[in-house]
Amino acid sequence: MELQQLEGIATAVRRDILRMVAAVNSGHPGGSLGCTDFMVALYFDIMRRKQDGDGKPVFDMNGHDEDLFFLSNGHISPVFYSVLARAGYFPISELATFRKLDSRLQGHPATAEHIPGVRIASGSLGQGLSVACGAAYAKKLNGDDKHVYVLMGDGEQQEGQIWEAAQFAPNKKLGNLTAIIDLNHAQIDGTTQNVNDNRDLAAKYRAFGWFVDEMEGNDISDVIRTLRKSQENPDVPTMILMHTEMGFGVEYMVGNYKWHGTAPNADQLQQALNGLPLSIGVTDY
Repeated sequence: MELQQLEGIATAVRRDILRMVAAVNSGHPGGSLGCTDFMVALYFDIMRRKQDGDGKPVFDMNGHDEDLFFLSNGHISPVFYSVLARAGYFPISELATFRKLDSRLQGHPATAEHIPGVRIASGSLGQGLSVACGAAYAKKLNGDDKHVYVLMGDGEQQEGQIWEAAQFAPNKKLGNLTAIIDLNHAQIDGTTQNVNDNRDLAAKYRAFGWFVDEMEGNDISDVIRTLRKSQENPDVPTMILMHTEMGFGVEYMVGNYKWHGTAPNADQLQQALNGLPLSIGVTDY
């Protein structure tokens, strides 16, 4: 896709996120908005996904012979659901059921709901990197040359399980694994520095044996360039520190940790939507 098309999809996704959380006065818009450009680039440009003869995605839990993605920071489910729907995994209209009774689209993704595209239940932080390591190791053992991606939060780096997985991946030479940390320096209780400072994450991961890179997560071109580069390390896993702004795309939310888990009211929603005009040919759900 051309960059302009990807940016148009990203705007539609941001509108989806805002409307989804506002409709039920519940959800996590801040991190979802910040990770939108990354998710759009990943699903609409980078990942090699199975498709049928009509170009529609084909999903199975086995995941053989295709790139895989795991969302570890499951609270940003709004962006995940929106991107999956707009990539064709389920109807876009289903986004209107977000967090409602009997909906498949729970506040945190759940495999029990059998949502196409969702491979793990996530929401209890710290688990996604371990799962991604297992998937990457399985692909390596099976002679499957496809890649595994996992997205984590920077607050999530405070979980101990992360560092067990961080040790495992280089020891198993998982060059088919790319992990991304959403480095927005914000979590639900404040800044990561004030809650439990991660200090120098790049130095930590290098010490564990990872190749460490950085990218501007709110620049689709830089995301694509960096993710492609991460596929070039055959025996070394890649950790990307992705610099984003919480609430990116909505002026009054940018950089404010209070929007981590707060939904906009009706007036705030309209103000945000006014600043995110849809591209020609792209519609709301």
